[in-house]
Amino acid sequence: MADRKAFLLRVDPALLEALQRWANDDLRSLNGQIEYVLREALKRAGRARAHPPPDGASGGAPD
Repeated sequence: MADRKAFLLRVDPALLEALQRWANDDLRSLNGQIEYVLREALKRAGRARAHPPPDGASGGAPD
């Protein structure tokens, strides 16, 4: 499994409830749904990486 970074997210309860319903409809976890929504927003904004680095890669140049 890829490394994941945990962080606290404060969100309006109604927004969280709507995301949970959407996640349920798509058979995803709430966390998975939030990641999906964020990835799609990055793609639409042209800010997503074309090819994500392989698992465990830092994406930086070697020393």
